Order: sequence, then structure tokens, then C-alpha cells
Amino acid sequence: MLLEIPEVLNAEQLLLVREKLNAAGDAWVDGRATAGHQGTHVKRNLQINEHAPIAIELGDLILAQLERHPLFISATLPNHVYPPMFNLYQGGMAFGSHVDGAIRLIPGSRAKIRTDLSVTLFLSEPETYDGGELLIEDTYGVQSVKLAAGNMIVYPATSLHQVKPVTSGARLAAFFWVQSLIRDDAQRTLLFDLDSAIQRLNQAAADPQALIQLTGSYHNLLRMWTDI
Repeated sequence: MLLEIPEVLNAEQLLLVREKLNAAGDAWVDGRATAGHQGTHVKRNLQINEHAPIAIELGDLILAQLERHPLFISATLPNHVYPPMFNLYQGGMAFGSHVDGAIRLIPGSRAKIRTDLSVTLFLSEPETYDGGELLIEDTYGVQSVKLAAGNMIVYPATSLHQVKPVTSGARLAAFFWVQSLIRDDAQRTLLFDLDSAIQRLNQAAADPQALIQLTGSYHNLLRMWTDI
């Protein structure tokens, strides 16, 4: 499932995040510092040092928004969320075609996360830079993604993807991974579709008994498939 989640950050929050990132100075490092063997050869960008106080501060802001974002919860069914990281593309920087690593070590701990879903939160308005499209390969071909600032794309971490060169301006984004309660993408998609239908029926004041049955089926499937 490839899903856009709108308005994760509002205009005031975006302004704050961009101001802090633009003033981060030495906290920006070569993005290859966190790349695996595959990524080292195709990755050209800058990242905020994930141990820097600004990374933790801004990451916590994003996580606080996601904790109360119903579409994010419904779509990802998060078990663990990797602390958000921040990157910058400018002056022709790009990230060639790759698949994200399956396991990531949580910074400052011995805990590991399985990367079921990859997430990119766009922080720069699309008209302020040229290029920088996120290209994601799925069963329907290659999807080109360049969203409004504050909007987020969620897609399976198994997907082959890349970031096209930024030829002018600067592209700021946050990125991270989710370990879902549901490992299988097809099962997770089915649960999301079922939950979305239940919510629409609730709004339409549908037959209460039918809603109880559908909601029960949702939770019984969730119980059957949950990986905890």
C-alpha cells in the first residue's frame, strides 16, 4: 500500500522546523554516515546527525503529531516507530535506486526495529525546488511523489525507490520507518480498507448491528494476524 497522509504538520510547525534545520550548522553531516553497503554507492545528500539535540527535538515533535493522527494509526498499525531523521538535497544531490535495510538499530539503545514501512514527510514546498521527486516502484509501475510541505507518504519498505537529483533550490524532508503490528502488507492493507469502511458507515449512521459485526471481524482479524 502506498498512501499519502496530509497535514501531519501545520504551517506554524513547518516554519519552526525549517528555521531550526536551516540554522543547524555543524549538525549537518554526509548522508552516507548512516547508509548501508548498498546505499553508500548511490547516496549523495546531507543529514542531521541523529544524535544531535535538534534531531531529537524535531523528531519528538513529529512523533507527537503521529500519536494522534488517526489515518497514520489506521494505515500503519504501528508497533515501533524509528526516531525521525532529517535530510537535505541541493546542488544536484540525489539518492539512487535502493531498498531500505530490513533491520535498524534504535540510536542510543540495543533495541532493533524491523522496517515494514518507509515514511517520508516533506518539509519544503514543492515550488521552491526543482527535481527531488521520490520514485517508488510498486505493482502498478513507478510512482512519482512530490508532496506539499507537511504531507507524508507511507509505502512498503520492500519497495525499490530513489530520490531524483535536486537541480535548484533545496529539498528538506524527514524520513523514518515503522515496524507494524501486522508484518504482511496485504493483510495490513485489508485491515486498513475494512477500518476505513467502518468509519464511513459510522458517519452514515448505518445499521448498528451490522457495524458491530464488521467491527468484530476487524478486531478478530487483527488478533489473528498481529505480530507481537
